[in-house]
Amino acid sequence: MTLFTCANCAHPLTNDLLESQAAPPGDVLLDHRIADPAVAQGTYAINHDATLVILHPDDVPGTALHPDPGRSNGCCGLDGQDGPNLVCSRCGTDVATKQSDCWTDNLIALMTATVVEGPESST
Repeated sequence: MTLFTCANCAHPLTNDLLESQAAPPGDVLLDHRIADPAVAQGTYAINHDATLVILHPDDVPGTALHPDPGRSNGCCGLDGQDGPNLVCSRCGTDVATKQSDCWTDNLIALMTATVVEGPESST
């Protein structure tokens, strides 16, 4: 199992996770429904160029919404089009982008440059 922590302050950002494969991107939904999550809860996937860690939306308890309201755009959720919209809940470092709008994928994308991948937690 793997735990992702903030590279700036070592605060745990995720639950303990198992590596998996992300579902292929779905069709754009035009009926204001939120898509199924790109990965199952408790798992993560690395994107094709290894710059993002794709997570289930419920697997980032160590994050908070970005304080800049301009990063929280969307109609049914967060569209993720205005820069990282999640920060480390301890130090405020930009760590991820959440997409959860009716016309986007449903995922959290941790930026590998801002997180540290480590062994599972000791709890």
